[in-house]
Amino acid sequence: MTLEELVACDNAAQKMQTVSAAVEELLVAAQCQDRLTVGVYESAKLMNVDPDSVVLCLLAIDEEEEDDIALQIHFTLIQSFCCDNDINIVRVSGMQRLAQLLGEPAETQDTTEARDLHCLLVTNPHTDAWKSHGLVEVASYCEESRGNNQWVPYISLQDR
Repeated sequence: MTLEELVACDNAAQKMQTVSAAVEELLVAAQCQDRLTVGVYESAKLMNVDPDSVVLCLLAIDEEEEDDIALQIHFTLIQSFCCDNDINIVRVSGMQRLAQLLGEPAETQDTTEARDLHCLLVTNPHTDAWKSHGLVEVASYCEESRGNNQWVPYISLQDR
Protein backbone atom coordinates (compact mmCIF):
# COMPACT_ATOMS: atom_id res chain seq x y z
CA MET A 1 0.00 0.00 0.00
CA THR A 2 1.26 3.46 -0.84
CA LEU A 3 1.30 6.35 1.60
CA GLU A 4 -1.58 8.01 -0.26
CA GLU A 5 -3.69 4.85 0.05
CA LEU A 6 -2.93 4.60 3.77
CA VAL A 7 -3.90 8.24 4.33
CA ALA A 8 -7.11 7.77 2.31
CA CYS A 9 -8.05 4.68 4.36
CA ASP A 10 -7.36 6.52 7.61
CA ASN A 11 -9.43 9.52 6.48
CA ALA A 12 -12.31 7.24 5.47
CA ALA A 13 -12.24 5.52 8.88
CA GLN A 14 -12.22 8.89 10.67
CA LYS A 15 -15.12 10.12 8.51
CA MET A 16 -17.10 6.95 9.33
CA GLN A 17 -16.56 7.48 13.07
CA THR A 18 -17.60 11.14 12.78
CA VAL A 19 -20.75 10.28 10.84
CA SER A 20 -21.62 7.41 13.22
CA ALA A 21 -21.35 9.80 16.17
CA ALA A 22 -23.46 12.36 14.28
CA VAL A 23 -26.16 9.73 13.61
CA GLU A 24 -26.20 8.78 17.28
CA GLU A 25 -26.45 12.44 18.34
CA LEU A 26 -29.18 13.07 15.77
CA LEU A 27 -31.29 10.09 16.81
CA VAL A 28 -31.21 11.04 20.49
CA ALA A 29 -32.07 14.68 19.73
CA ALA A 30 -34.82 13.73 17.28
CA GLN A 31 -36.41 11.34 19.75
CA CYS A 32 -36.30 13.92 22.56
CA GLN A 33 -38.00 16.47 20.29
CA ASP A 34 -40.58 14.01 18.93
CA ARG A 35 -39.09 14.17 15.42
CA LEU A 36 -38.47 10.44 15.06
CA THR A 37 -40.77 7.88 13.44
CA VAL A 38 -39.87 4.28 14.22
CA GLY A 39 -40.91 1.21 12.24
CA VAL A 40 -41.36 0.21 8.60
CA TYR A 41 -45.15 0.44 8.67
CA GLU A 42 -45.25 3.71 10.64
CA SER A 43 -42.62 5.21 8.32
CA ALA A 44 -44.56 4.20 5.21
CA LYS A 45 -47.69 5.83 6.62
CA LEU A 46 -45.86 9.09 7.35
CA MET A 47 -44.17 9.20 3.95
CA ASN A 48 -47.54 8.69 2.30
CA VAL A 49 -49.16 11.54 4.26
CA ASP A 50 -46.34 14.11 4.50
CA PRO A 51 -43.16 13.18 2.60
CA ASP A 52 -41.93 16.79 2.61
CA SER A 53 -41.45 16.70 6.39
CA VAL A 54 -38.98 13.79 6.20
CA VAL A 55 -35.32 14.88 6.11
CA LEU A 56 -33.56 11.55 6.72
CA CYS A 57 -34.35 7.85 6.42
CA LEU A 58 -32.25 5.28 8.27
CA LEU A 59 -32.59 1.67 7.18
CA ALA A 60 -31.17 -0.57 9.89
CA ILE A 61 -30.27 -4.22 9.48
CA ASP A 62 -27.73 -6.60 10.91
CA GLU A 63 -25.86 -9.27 8.98
CA GLU A 64 -28.04 -12.14 10.24
CA GLU A 65 -31.14 -10.41 8.80
CA GLU A 66 -29.68 -9.79 5.33
CA ASP A 67 -31.49 -12.88 3.97
CA ASP A 68 -34.95 -11.65 5.04
CA ILE A 69 -36.58 -11.22 1.62
CA ALA A 70 -39.65 -9.40 2.95
CA LEU A 71 -37.46 -6.84 4.72
CA GLN A 72 -35.33 -6.36 1.60
CA ILE A 73 -38.48 -5.72 -0.46
CA HIS A 74 -39.63 -3.13 2.09
CA PHE A 75 -36.19 -1.49 1.96
CA THR A 76 -36.21 -1.38 -1.83
CA LEU A 77 -39.61 0.31 -1.89
CA ILE A 78 -38.64 2.79 0.83
CA GLN A 79 -35.36 3.62 -0.93
CA SER A 80 -37.19 4.22 -4.19
CA PHE A 81 -39.68 6.52 -2.50
CA CYS A 82 -36.89 8.42 -0.73
CA CYS A 83 -34.96 8.89 -3.98
CA ASP A 84 -38.10 10.16 -5.73
CA ASN A 85 -38.69 12.66 -2.92
CA ASP A 86 -35.08 13.81 -2.35
CA ILE A 87 -34.89 12.29 1.12
CA ASN A 88 -31.40 11.38 2.36
CA ILE A 89 -31.02 7.65 3.07
CA VAL A 90 -28.41 5.85 5.16
CA ARG A 91 -28.04 2.10 5.72
CA VAL A 92 -27.07 1.29 9.28
CA SER A 93 -25.85 -1.84 11.02
CA GLY A 94 -25.67 -2.24 14.77
CA MET A 95 -29.25 -2.92 15.83
CA GLN A 96 -28.20 -3.49 19.45
CA ARG A 97 -26.59 -0.03 19.65
CA LEU A 98 -29.63 1.47 17.95
CA ALA A 99 -31.89 -0.09 20.58
CA GLN A 100 -29.64 1.31 23.34
CA LEU A 101 -29.79 4.80 21.85
CA LEU A 102 -33.56 4.73 21.64
CA GLY A 103 -33.96 3.40 25.17
CA GLU A 104 -35.35 0.02 24.18
CA PRO A 105 -35.37 -2.58 26.95
CA ALA A 106 -32.47 -5.03 26.70
CA GLU A 107 -34.80 -8.03 26.85
CA THR A 108 -38.50 -7.86 26.24
CA GLN A 109 -41.01 -9.84 28.28
CA ASP A 110 -42.98 -12.56 26.51
CA THR A 111 -46.00 -10.24 26.49
CA THR A 112 -44.11 -7.22 25.15
CA GLU A 113 -43.08 -7.14 21.50
CA ALA A 114 -39.96 -5.13 20.65
CA ARG A 115 -40.40 -2.10 18.39
CA ASP A 116 -39.46 -2.48 14.75
CA LEU A 117 -36.22 -0.49 14.47
CA HIS A 118 -35.54 -1.38 10.82
CA CYS A 119 -36.73 1.96 9.47
CA LEU A 120 -36.33 5.31 11.22
CA LEU A 121 -37.43 8.66 9.82
CA VAL A 122 -36.21 12.01 11.10
CA THR A 123 -38.73 14.74 10.41
CA ASN A 124 -38.52 18.51 10.31
CA PRO A 125 -41.97 20.06 10.06
CA HIS A 126 -42.36 22.97 7.64
CA THR A 127 -43.30 25.34 10.45
CA ASP A 128 -40.01 24.80 12.22
CA ALA A 129 -36.44 25.40 11.12
CA TRP A 130 -34.82 22.81 13.41
CA LYS A 131 -31.09 22.65 12.90
CA SER A 132 -29.03 19.91 14.40
CA HIS A 133 -25.28 19.52 14.04
CA GLY A 134 -25.84 15.79 13.59
CA LEU A 135 -28.37 16.36 10.81
CA VAL A 136 -26.03 18.74 8.98
CA GLU A 137 -23.14 16.24 9.28
CA VAL A 138 -25.22 13.29 8.05
CA ALA A 139 -26.74 15.29 5.18
CA SER A 140 -23.25 16.35 4.12
CA TYR A 141 -22.07 12.73 4.21
CA CYS A 142 -25.06 11.63 2.08
CA GLU A 143 -24.36 14.35 -0.47
CA GLU A 144 -20.66 13.44 -0.59
CA SER A 145 -21.54 9.75 -1.04
CA ARG A 146 -23.92 10.53 -3.90
CA GLY A 147 -21.08 12.46 -5.53
CA ASN A 148 -19.08 9.21 -5.39
CA ASN A 149 -22.00 7.24 -6.92
CA GLN A 150 -22.87 5.60 -3.61
CA TRP A 151 -26.59 6.37 -3.46
CA VAL A 152 -27.26 4.66 -0.14
CA PRO A 153 -24.23 5.11 2.11
CA TYR A 154 -23.56 2.60 4.86
CA ILE A 155 -22.43 3.18 8.43
CA SER A 156 -21.92 0.88 11.36
CA LEU A 157 -22.96 1.78 14.89
CA GLN A 158 -20.54 0.27 17.37
CA ASP A 159 -21.69 -1.24 20.66
CA ARG A 160 -20.42 0.50 23.75
